[in-house]
Amino acid sequence: MNSETILEKQGSVCIDVIGTKKNTEYAHILSKDACKFLSALVTQFAARRDELLDLREVRQAEFDGGALPGFRQDTQRIRDDKSWKVSSIPGPLQDRRVEITGPVDRKMVINALNSDAKVFMCCFEDASAPSWDNMINGQINLRDANNRSISYYDMDKNKHYQLNDDPALLIARPRGIHLPEEHIHYNGRAIPGCLMDFALYFFHNYQTRAKQGLGVYYYIPKLESMEEAQWWDDIFSFTEAYFGVSTGTIRATILIETLPAVFQMDEILYAMRDHIVAMNCGRWDYIFSYIKTLKNHPDRILPDRHEVGMDKAFLNAYSQLLVRTCHQRGALAMGGMSAFIPNNDPQIMQNVLDKVVEDKRRESKNGHDGTWVAHPHLVATAMDVFNQHLKGKVNQLGFDSSAVDEVSAARLLEPCSGGRNQAGVRKNIRIALYYIEAWIQGVGCVPIYGLMEDAATAEISRASIWQWIHHGVKLDDGQVFTTALFRTWLTQELDTIKAEVGEARFDKGRFLETARLFDEISTSAEFAPFLTLPSYPLLLGENLNQK
Repeated sequence: MNSETILEKQGSVCIDVIGTKKNTEYAHILSKDACKFLSALVTQFAARRDELLDLREVRQAEFDGGALPGFRQDTQRIRDDKSWKVSSIPGPLQDRRVEITGPVDRKMVINALNSDAKVFMCCFEDASAPSWDNMINGQINLRDANNRSISYYDMDKNKHYQLNDDPALLIARPRGIHLPEEHIHYNGRAIPGCLMDFALYFFHNYQTRAKQGLGVYYYIPKLESMEEAQWWDDIFSFTEAYFGVSTGTIRATILIETLPAVFQMDEILYAMRDHIVAMNCGRWDYIFSYIKTLKNHPDRILPDRHEVGMDKAFLNAYSQLLVRTCHQRGALAMGGMSAFIPNNDPQIMQNVLDKVVEDKRRESKNGHDGTWVAHPHLVATAMDVFNQHLKGKVNQLGFDSSAVDEVSAARLLEPCSGGRNQAGVRKNIRIALYYIEAWIQGVGCVPIYGLMEDAATAEISRASIWQWIHHGVKLDDGQVFTTALFRTWLTQELDTIKAEVGEARFDKGRFLETARLFDEISTSAEFAPFLTLPSYPLLLGENLNQK
């Protein structure tokens, strides 16, 4: 495989872009100065990232051995000191009543920015498959969105898309620290994908945004500890010093979407107090993390994922604790995702709207300052709920949570009951197959059975299946869920998918290799920490062969 060196050697540093096509727009994104900055970040922070990932494995081994997550004793002084606050929230970030999320696809970026949501969280992570084209085109799209030049012509629909006069506030979400970027190597190793996403976005947009009176805003995913938060905060400070901009130019919202992190929210806020403005209930990933973290605990096995909603005690406690912690420290507390998409059937659509209203009412009453939706048609519904509750305010920073009982570790870990039935398992299999098959072909955000699915829901599906096999869970009909039973249903659900999509689409697709991968990660003795890691080589093979 040939490589194109785009950055001359500087001391011991050399970044090679592997197997990429030469393109003028790509060359602009990967300019010498942009790569010089990326090189500086990799040199300074990649080794620490590796150490943080090693610490994750150490902690997970403790949980696998029977320990339970809990509040840290060595940082109790941070939690007990009620005097400190995070830096004041900039004006543009104070009103976040409804946020829409989506991938870095050009047309979707325009539609999301035009959706009437207050914020668009544009995702390089779970909503985007990290092919090289997706990641670089995403940077082009966000650059053009920030300078207001973005447009798109859909030849199939004969329709032109461009920004309206009052687009949503743009926040970028880089990849989690666990994901590599195999197209860029430093000293012979793939660099952390998050550093590429962060660096290129800042480099190409900080000046444009400054002229508009804006800082550079990020959503940071998948943190598990205060130390990981400190790593990101050090990256922010390094970047501000590198470019000679003021502290606080970078502002971050942290997704609390892992079980270990919920016990360290004060500590994360403290570590990032110069840059953090909010935390968010990334609840689908949080459910996945609950399963992953407690996968060896037979008394903590969750029911079918379709029965695990925010009304469950452990999830409601998570929401309440996030609100209380954020507001005590002067940060906003964002609610979670409503993944429903519109339906042409009026009765089904009314049911969707009823569920969205119920969910958003719960969040607003819990004290959340805003919420997420996955589709533009649900923005108005979510906005109406928050407007009714906030009564003219733009957030709930003054929300009084004194009536809420103290949230204990026991409440955060409380098991919940629910069905464990064949229909749920079969649906999980189909959803995971549909999603992974799309992901390895470069599509990270997929409508499946009335929901806009990203990697998080596929993670829940496959993690639940692994755990049920691992513990020999007895289903509601009395059957023990075994590897053999799973494989029988996997084969049958492949046939169901073939009937649903048609033989031509099935044969043209990659369902069979998806099924092989899904079988491997569901039945192996060791649990794969992230679905996207073993899926990544399949994505690379598809995309690299096209270049």
